[in-house]
Amino acid sequence: MPGSAHAQPVSAPAAAAACAGAGQDFNGDGLFDLVVADPQATVDGVAQAGLVRVVYGGGKGTAEISQALPNDAAAPERGDQFGFSWAVHDADGDACADLVVGVPYEDVAVDGANQLDAGAVYVYHGSAAGLGTEGARISNWTQSVLNAGAVTEANDLFGYALASGTAASGQPWLAIGVPGEDLTADNAARADAGAVEYLQGSTVCGITQDTPSVPGAVEAQDRMGTSLTGTHRYLAVGSPGEAIGPQEFAGMVTVFSHTLDSGCPKPLAGLDQAGAADGMPGTAEAGDQFGTSVSMDNYRPADQSYNSDAMLAIGIPGESVGEVASAGMVSVVRIQPTGAVSTVATIDATVPDVDGEPAAGDFFGQRVTLANTDASVVTGAATARLAVGIPGRDVASAKDAGVVQVFKPLDTALGSSDKILSRAASGSLLPGAATARDYLGTSLRSGPNALYVGVPYSKEPATSKGALYSLTWAAVDAGTGTATLYRPGAGGIPDAGTSFGIVG
Repeated sequence: MPGSAHAQPVSAPAAAAACAGAGQDFNGDGLFDLVVADPQATVDGVAQAGLVRVVYGGGKGTAEISQALPNDAAAPERGDQFGFSWAVHDADGDACADLVVGVPYEDVAVDGANQLDAGAVYVYHGSAAGLGTEGARISNWTQSVLNAGAVTEANDLFGYALASGTAASGQPWLAIGVPGEDLTADNAARADAGAVEYLQGSTVCGITQDTPSVPGAVEAQDRMGTSLTGTHRYLAVGSPGEAIGPQEFAGMVTVFSHTLDSGCPKPLAGLDQAGAADGMPGTAEAGDQFGTSVSMDNYRPADQSYNSDAMLAIGIPGESVGEVASAGMVSVVRIQPTGAVSTVATIDATVPDVDGEPAAGDFFGQRVTLANTDASVVTGAATARLAVGIPGRDVASAKDAGVVQVFKPLDTALGSSDKILSRAASGSLLPGAATARDYLGTSLRSGPNALYVGVPYSKEPATSKGALYSLTWAAVDAGTGTATLYRPGAGGIPDAGTSFGIVG
């Protein structure tokens, strides 16, 4: 499988008149459609089978996507966690947005033997009628179905992470994390070394640390593909289990270009905290888990008329801050076409004037989401926004209630404008009540206009099935207004769920 590139047949029906390739729009009406997963939901009486809800823009209803759809060849199974990851991708080139759903704990039968937690990925093809409707196309992929050079095996966790977009060439791309992939190096088995299956147009490439020019070496527990992110020019892959010298689970991130070399994305850089020569701040330490979360967006430098570069946020939730264990840290770097990497911000709770103090088990950076609010101008403090999940942060007496902290990562004075978002009955952008073990900050996603904060493990009685908040960056900057709250049992969303609110 390493470095294997294969041409796959792509069925590309004539573009539907209603579809205009307008981003996250599955029914072609030109309106944004909200996607919210509930991977621990009970489906047809099957616990933790999982489902995804799509709330159509313009008040056009809510669709429930799961393996119980009548035209799906699969069936809900206990513990599948359908919706653990999801992405938006034009899989068939018909200009209709398609929903890609990861099911990393799916059991897959191979030659009569059941491969536990091998994983699967499902593609729900968009159309003017929406998703999951009668007759709508559904593609079911296992790792070996997608890539003829790969093998579907137990505990691969194919579909654990997903990232997608359109390359600068105009071809849609999709990356699928396989962090449980076992590999062989030096005639020895390397459990959970990890891999990524990468698609661009009709070409599929399997990427590991044994792929030519990819930094690092295949080792047990690297877990390459745990996290993924990208832009139209770059892809970043997190390997939080990477050992740096003797430091186990120190972590690493690999950056690629979407420019294909022998059918595979071109490796540009390997990032870790091994030393100053690598351009990353800090020291590689056991348990840092550098790359647990990654988020990337476009970056236009002052000497260019287009977004030639990218900014990349890397979560390091296990980082000790001083003597405070697992307080957490985030690094933000700039990526250039040459592969040159420069650090633009290093953020933790000790940065001058940043709100909060480092506390053991905060896990600052467990999730990150980075946004460029205006990619048409030179990127700077006015346009770059970073939201950091801190799920272990206590809120008053509510232990592990969790918060989200928002920064302008390109501002030289990071503490001058940071904002803490937590739930409160009044005076907060997030209405509700901070409750012990909510773990707010475990689910984040953003775009140029909005930030989405999921609370899938909410213990607050009013949102005990999970919740999602949507708020504009303008409201976050101003610190005024109220987020839109989505929850089961309100706004046309069925009153059923277990972990509603997974968005990234």
